Amino acid sequence: MAVKIKLKRLGKIRSPHYRIVVADSRTRRDGRAIEEIGLYHPVQNPSRIEVNSERARYWLSVGAQPTEPVLAILKLTGDWQAHKGLPAPAPLLQPEPKADKRALFEALSADGDGAKGEAITPKAKKSDKKADEAADAAASTESTEA
Repeated sequence: MAVKIKLKRLGKIRSPHYRIVVADSRTRRDGRAIEEIGLYHPVQNPSRIEVNSERARYWLSVGAQPTEPVLAILKLTGDWQAHKGLPAPAPLLQPEPKADKRALFEALSADGDGAKGEAITPKAKKSDKKADEAADAAASTESTEA
């Protein structure tokens, strides 16, 4: 029996999350699993990866083959390198929290000339547009007559 370490999909249509499972290679994607060894939530920022390293290394040692997505996850956590005897990867970096754009805008506008986020160019009135169109029409008729 060939055993694979693969992802089992859960969640709604546009918010997937996965469980890392050990299953027979002949079972369907979300079918019966032998054991669950981790979690993967790609939608969260940063994505959430939890792997039971002891169980993952055990299953790799007895011959379970990881699928490509699971192999990438195991390389991130360092379990694949430990199994192969390679040096451990650099620790995962947590991204810096993003600055609040509204607070940044208000801070910049307070430093400026007192503008409150108003438009720089004045709005054109409808009567001005009509006058411009009439002038354009008169100019075009003069050029066709000449």
